[in-house]
Amino acid sequence: MRRAEHIRNIAIIAHIDHGKTTLIDSIFKAAQVFRDNARVEERFMDNNELEREKGITIRAKHCTVEWKGYRINIIDTPGHADFSGEVERILSTVDSVLLLVDAGEGPMPQTRYVLSHALRMGIKPIVYINKVDRKEADPVLALNATFDLFFELGATDEQADFPVLYGSGLAGWAVKELSEIEGGESKGMDALFETVIEYVEPPLADEESPFLLQVSTLAWNEYTGRMGCGKILQGKIRKGEEFLRTTTAWEDRADKENENFVIAGKDRTKAVQIFVTRGLERLEVEEAG
Repeated sequence: MRRAEHIRNIAIIAHIDHGKTTLIDSIFKAAQVFRDNARVEERFMDNNELEREKGITIRAKHCTVEWKGYRINIIDTPGHADFSGEVERILSTVDSVLLLVDAGEGPMPQTRYVLSHALRMGIKPIVYINKVDRKEADPVLALNATFDLFFELGATDEQADFPVLYGSGLAGWAVKELSEIEGGESKGMDALFETVIEYVEPPLADEESPFLLQVSTLAWNEYTGRMGCGKILQGKIRKGEEFLRTTTAWEDRADKENENFVIAGKDRTKAVQIFVTRGLERLEVEEAG
């Protein structure tokens, strides 16, 4: 089994109004997801009316950016306890998280909730101290508060030894050192991309084994019916091929925590259409793996 060296899978965690959506927008622009002459709308990932109005992420969405030959899959996570099941499913498909912290406010409750799940799952974060260009910004205090939060949540030494970036998601820049903040607006997002490539472990790739897809979200299309979005753990799937869909269940909470599940249902179905994400677009392909 080899690793897909050109792929990185990462989720973004942040409290409401800490700049998650604007950071993602700047990542899109830096990776040239949009043509130079395209009309760019703000808040690209908020495609739900309530999300645009309230500035919260209700359902996780994903996109892909290409940078210097690497493909970075980015998932925008819901940050509310009401969506705990979806948070766990999303985190199980990524290999790291980008923890976004406001330089003026430090980590907040919504940050704590999702980060605690990530740490329990053994995920190693990258920390981005955002809005360092604001008057009220205190990046040192925000970073110290983040260290304290990691300690409170029981992070391992390896998890607590996280790389740190400083920048402005709105202005679209990131730097690796405090000393680089002054004049950082001319740096762009390269430091963020470099850190993700260097720090996040590439996913395993096993194309020879039978097809296995871990579904993280479900959708419905009036033309094709039910659609499952997730991470291919092994194998390949081709258009028109049959596969077995299974559903797991737990007897009680203790079983769930110990991962003692049973197969509650299964049925055979067919891959009518196969899509992959490139940028924000969903492209139909003949096979995926």
